[in-house]
Amino acid sequence: MLEKIIIFILFLCPLIFFHELGHFLFAKLFGVRVETFSIGFGPKLFRFVRNGTEYVISLIPLGGYIKMFGDDPLNETEISAEEKKFAFNHKGKWARFWIVFAGPLFNFVLAYVIIFALLMVGEKVPEAKFGQVNLSSLFNEKGIKLGDVLTKVNDKEIAGLTDLTFDENDIIKTIEVDHNGKKETVAFNITFKKFMEEFIKYPPHFRKPIVVDIRGNTYGVSETKGNIDWKRSLEDIILANSNPSNDSNKSNLYLYKFKEAPVGDEDITKQGYAVDFNEEIVINNKITNTNLLNNIMDRGFYPLDLKVKLVLDNTPAKKANVIPNDLIVSIDNKKFYSFEELREFLQQYKVGKPIELSYYRNTTLHKVKISPDLVQEDDKKVFKLGIQSAGEFIPMKFINTGPKNLTEAFGLSFVRTWEAFIKTVEGLKKLIFQEVSFKNVGGPIAIGKVASDSFNIGLSYFFKIMAIISVNLAVINLFPIPVLDGGHILFIIFELVNRGPLSRKKLEMAQRFGISLLLLLIFASIFNDIARYIKF
Repeated sequence: MLEKIIIFILFLCPLIFFHELGHFLFAKLFGVRVETFSIGFGPKLFRFVRNGTEYVISLIPLGGYIKMFGDDPLNETEISAEEKKFAFNHKGKWARFWIVFAGPLFNFVLAYVIIFALLMVGEKVPEAKFGQVNLSSLFNEKGIKLGDVLTKVNDKEIAGLTDLTFDENDIIKTIEVDHNGKKETVAFNITFKKFMEEFIKYPPHFRKPIVVDIRGNTYGVSETKGNIDWKRSLEDIILANSNPSNDSNKSNLYLYKFKEAPVGDEDITKQGYAVDFNEEIVINNKITNTNLLNNIMDRGFYPLDLKVKLVLDNTPAKKANVIPNDLIVSIDNKKFYSFEELREFLQQYKVGKPIELSYYRNTTLHKVKISPDLVQEDDKKVFKLGIQSAGEFIPMKFINTGPKNLTEAFGLSFVRTWEAFIKTVEGLKKLIFQEVSFKNVGGPIAIGKVASDSFNIGLSYFFKIMAIISVNLAVINLFPIPVLDGGHILFIIFELVNRGPLSRKKLEMAQRFGISLLLLLIFASIFNDIARYIKF
């Protein structure tokens, strides 16, 4: 826990520092006296005074502030003509604009510098891999399968997702995919925008090599006797051992039972599982059936994601008496190889005609009639039973790219910073117009989790996420909400229109509205964090 807190602080503090540094430097540039430069809020942990400015590190690292002399428009205290030279509110509109805008500007600059540095040294980026492709999708029609890796688009080499930098109106004519070691070229004739809209529907969520039997016992699946490679997904094993044209791949597979309770540290693998390698089940894959997973399921072992982890209240599954640890095997006698296939099948449900759900509980097969609920999920309606899967997934694979040259890095950094800006604006627009649920908004816990996860993947990815959040911070601060930088810029615009400062009453009302709205957004995001991670 302490490690995650430290990572969170290391992630957030540079963003806060550079934001406040922008305000500070431009205030100094225009001759405004800076009284306090603070990183964090609340009780002061460390402070020193230099050249009339108090520099502070405070307890709560969720923001920062610059206190400038004469920056409170509601302060009625008279100041002398000499002091007005150093007062923020007595500076011209252009000077005040740049002082306020400098905070977000420095966040954009920080993002650019981080991206530029990453391009110069090489990045660790997500592999451009296809996930569970829908049977009715354009990709399936073109023969693209789960686990295929995108290696070229229009003859351009694709090392990872960050190389997909085409214009949205560019026409994708061909792509090259790596299908289990074999390169295949696929013809297309669609825009890059349409291609990416289809591509992101199928994220590479690959299951850990774990299966369960109808008694509730859990097993690790391995291609090697006496060992389990936890970096190899169940999909990898299936693809490598289900190729009818390569009989050399068809060999025995080994299932090793998880122990109910660890005997000692030596029994626990790096993944945290206690496995008994003495209790071995051999699956002979040298048979005519080319679907390895079907062979395993015929022996009574099912993928872990078909096991029920949680049943939500007031849902069809709850009313049908489905409980955690039940093992779903079919719907209307159709067998499923993954929870994702089950979810996809549910979307074909015809209202008014209940489905028959079959599941094992303590070796007994149960069959119940059930009618899925139609619920709103982000910007679409989907059928759901109210079940959460117990599936466990392997983290996305990341690969190292080579360094770019100076000219290429210089230009591409602008492109990626601009793309991050556009995506942030589009995301906020969808949120405002309720195209996506506010439940997707995360607070400090969500940011902390992203920081910790990205740090565990690698420093390059950690800094890449920092750059994206820096752009997010800049855009959010430019929102025209009083107390934010965008609100101050809005007041300056009003002054131009009003040909003078706003009345005290209007400023007070705006400040109260801004503080109330900001507090509401903060509490709402924290509530989402609690609901998402503590699950009360």
